[in-house]
Amino acid sequence: MTMPASLNATSTPHSGVVTPRTGPALSDIALFVLAAFGVFVVRRALRKRFTKRPPKD
Repeated sequence: MTMPASLNATSTPHSGVVTPRTGPALSDIALFVLAAFGVFVVRRALRKRFTKRPPKD
């Protein structure tokens, strides 16, 4: 598979200017929140699945 000639050398992925990181990026925070929510949902589901209930007659 070949790249189109217009994308070959004319478009750059970034400007090349380095800026110091002052804190976590928004994507890092969003990933952490989604992972914490996933852990919460899975723990809740497993807790519900393995609770001891009296047998139904």
